[in-house]
Amino acid sequence: MRIDREQLLRLATFWLRPDFILRVAARFQKIAGFDRAIALASSALTALIPLTIFVAAVLPADGSGSADRIIRRYELTGKGATAVQDAFAPSSDVDTRIGFFGAILLLVAVLSFTRAAQRLFEQTWELPSLSVRNTLNGLKWVAGLVLYTTLTGTIHGAIDRGLAELVATFVLTPLSVGFFVWSGWVLSARRISLRDLLPFGIVAALLLALYQVGAAVYVPHMFNTYAGRYGVIGAVFAMISALFGLMVAVVGSAALGREVRVELDNIRDGIRPSDDEVRKQWDIIIAQTREYWAQAREQYEAFRARRRERRADKQPPPSP
Repeated sequence: MRIDREQLLRLATFWLRPDFILRVAARFQKIAGFDRAIALASSALTALIPLTIFVAAVLPADGSGSADRIIRRYELTGKGATAVQDAFAPSSDVDTRIGFFGAILLLVAVLSFTRAAQRLFEQTWELPSLSVRNTLNGLKWVAGLVLYTTLTGTIHGAIDRGLAELVATFVLTPLSVGFFVWSGWVLSARRISLRDLLPFGIVAALLLALYQVGAAVYVPHMFNTYAGRYGVIGAVFAMISALFGLMVAVVGSAALGREVRVELDNIRDGIRPSDDEVRKQWDIIIAQTREYWAQAREQYEAFRARRRERRADKQPPPSP
């Protein structure tokens, strides 16, 4: 099948036109995107480690299994691998039993994470907050999250070998689309339709795939560096940094997915800018970019001229 380059160019310029990008940026700013991402990363971390310790207390072999999966997934070595092993699989002389109050705190931490994710969908789609009234759906989502991460981790462990990282990511993308769409549907208490969530699911799955490829390169260095400086707590710093990057991608996907759905609805209703209007927007951006570039070059040339003058002033006068 022959690819129509002109049609692809028109499609790209339509979706990347300035007013649409500004709408996405405004949506991201409206939901306080970076604050929302750090809140999600923090609550995910506070729920992840206690949950892992709890599972390790019930199934003692699972703690080391979780650590081993992280080590194999990111090919950690040296201090990074040791820090992860110590964080997720404490030594046998440490009492990891969880009492009644510990279980309550664990439940609170997990539900705090679910409510943080729930607020992302409520704010992005401008829905009234359900707060604790959506607790049951939050618990269902946690169960689905555990199943999803276990399944994807198993698949990555089975076929993740060098360049096969791309194969694993490609295989898991449809599964990720389904999980993200289902997540928005459950956490919003079915107030957002699956159709409205589909653009978010596709964008989030693609960004997750790109993030995983980048994380496979950078995360091992980050774990080893932080563990070398701070020990076991360095693994925690590395995890929250990695989670923050992941949550920025998820929050950005929610903002972009919402605006894509709005744009698709406008197109269906016959409301869309003409090709001439899109071309005018790009012409304005190109003209402004050229103007800023010319100003920057002038300022740079003026800076170089001032430096040459100062150097000339510092030169000693010629001897008679």
